[in-house]
Amino acid sequence: MRFGNIVSAGMFAAALALPLAGQAMAQDEKDMQFYPVNAYWTGPYAAGGSAFGGGMIDYMKMLNERDGGINGVKFFWEKCETQYKNDRIVECYERMKNRGAGMPLFHPMSTGGTYAIFERAWKDKIPVLTIGYGRTDASDGRVFPYLFPMMTNYWSQNTAKIKFIGMREGGMDKLKGVKIANIHHDSAYGKETIPILDEQAKLYGFEVKHYPVAHPGLDQKAIWLQVGRQFKPDWVILRGWGVMNPTALKEAQRIGFPREKMVGVWWSGAEEDTVPAGGAAEGYIAAGFHPSGTDFPVIQDIIKHVYDKDNGELPRERLGSIYYNRAIVWAIVSTEAIRDAMAMFGNRPVIGAEVQQALEQFQMTDERIKSLGAENLMPAFSVTCQDHEGGAAVKFQQWKDGKWVEITDWIETDDGLVRPMVEKSAAAYSKEKGTAMRDCASVS
Repeated sequence: MRFGNIVSAGMFAAALALPLAGQAMAQDEKDMQFYPVNAYWTGPYAAGGSAFGGGMIDYMKMLNERDGGINGVKFFWEKCETQYKNDRIVECYERMKNRGAGMPLFHPMSTGGTYAIFERAWKDKIPVLTIGYGRTDASDGRVFPYLFPMMTNYWSQNTAKIKFIGMREGGMDKLKGVKIANIHHDSAYGKETIPILDEQAKLYGFEVKHYPVAHPGLDQKAIWLQVGRQFKPDWVILRGWGVMNPTALKEAQRIGFPREKMVGVWWSGAEEDTVPAGGAAEGYIAAGFHPSGTDFPVIQDIIKHVYDKDNGELPRERLGSIYYNRAIVWAIVSTEAIRDAMAMFGNRPVIGAEVQQALEQFQMTDERIKSLGAENLMPAFSVTCQDHEGGAAVKFQQWKDGKWVEITDWIETDDGLVRPMVEKSAAAYSKEKGTAMRDCASVS
């Protein structure tokens, strides 16, 4: 797949996104399903945000064109620009929550934005979906009924990452004495895995040191000098975002740290992170909950029903990129939750409280994934009242000769380690806020 010029693609996508207006539809909005598209087409993280927003819109366009929506209910949507800023995410939420029959769900597309918005959404009974990001302890649905860090939360992903490093070291027992540098974005997102890394360091006997990088991450020379000359780690975990990632890869090359010993979070593992780094990215490894590529029936249907009709949101060369495919996974999960809510409440536009009930019974089985044309694109998982995560597995990929190559099968996460930490943190929140913990046995 030719990915092209990342910066130009991001700028082109930004131009497509403005002005920020709802999609014009001839059909009356009250008979249609509203879907908010809250993303960032401008600013330092636009390359990722434009793919997320554009990909989700492409998927809904495909459903409207191919299937007439869901059960005869077509989608309409509104774009809202956030620039990856918490205050703008709150503004977008407030602006869109009463569109159509009501907002069925909300994607903050930011961990900081998740913290800023979820209590408002709880009060409004609108589920907040943070698929692969967000507040980790919200995996305990007894405490956080309207917040869903679905598929694989940050702590779970980190346990898979340490398992991967253990595999490369020759076994988990070989982690004792290993040095790991955690180079992270200095934000709520970047800090989210510090507790689980510290806990795993105690459990397995490795040493971890945390290095915060100030937004947006262009100045890292001093940090990498500390890493290379003082700490001298065996492995680096890169928990970056946007321009921080290619900068880190270039700095690693500059000090001679092998990229084969760098493992990124899935927000540091896209073409936007590696292509701008050039040769400095070769050999770099990152986690993922889906692969790249267009060789999936669902992507082919988007090409057929949207791009072949000159109705796509992005340049064709971005189709099949990591971030584009992530948007499709998000859109599949979101629209299938809406489909399940319709099955429960009727073939009409559904609202947040109804989608929340559907989400707490959500099953994404291998059979369902195949029927949606997404076989091998995403892992199976299931959500319950108690478990708002779902226990999806993690793969690892490596940047080789200008493309991402899968280097592992699905690796299971360590729920036995993560779940007690989730429950402890969620209980502390419940106590602090004076909220009641739900009895999930009474939730049908």
